[in-house]
Amino acid sequence: MKTTINDKNLTLAEVHRLFGFQKQYTNSFTSVLSLEDITEHEQQELIQIRDDFDDYISTDRVSEGLVKALTTFPLMRLAGFYRRPIKISLEQDIAEISIEEEDTIIKGRFDILAVNRIKPIRSDTYFLVLVIESKNSGINALMGLSQLLTYAYQNLKYQDTIWGLTTNGMHYQFVNIVGGNNPTYQLMPLLNLMESDSSILLLQVLKAICKL
Repeated sequence: MKTTINDKNLTLAEVHRLFGFQKQYTNSFTSVLSLEDITEHEQQELIQIRDDFDDYISTDRVSEGLVKALTTFPLMRLAGFYRRPIKISLEQDIAEISIEEEDTIIKGRFDILAVNRIKPIRSDTYFLVLVIESKNSGINALMGLSQLLTYAYQNLKYQDTIWGLTTNGMHYQFVNIVGGNNPTYQLMPLLNLMESDSSILLLQVLKAICKL
């Protein structure tokens, strides 16, 4: 009898074992992305997003839903993810992942998914631009990494690389996920919305990923 596991109950070590992922680190976004300067208008919008979030976080822990409403969605809009050819999907079940040698089935739901609608891989599969896992402000952003890698795993059959992001509203951990016989994920430098230079880099990275 097969064992069914919910992806949110998987540890990072289990994800490494089940899917064969290997972790790598890098200290630069420019080695994999072409970053552009942001405009004065974008910088002002970025400051407003930061200030709105700061108003909430200074008085209480911010729930996962509010993290998305206050930071993730406004940042995605500002970076261009709301415009064609990108389409956003929210909180849908992922296809079951069967691990035959473990006699295990993994189920779960992705949080936020951005796909390119003009890059169909096959009739029911589109090119994944960005997979996002949001957590409440009291949880380390890295806690969403195991779910993020599980979401991305299925599409690595159809595309070479996938970008992922885990966030608690303040901290933003991007990962560059690469498929192959020995799939890897590269942890990018951790970004902080509340720090001026870091928040600018955050928007630059989102804009660059949106244009891939």
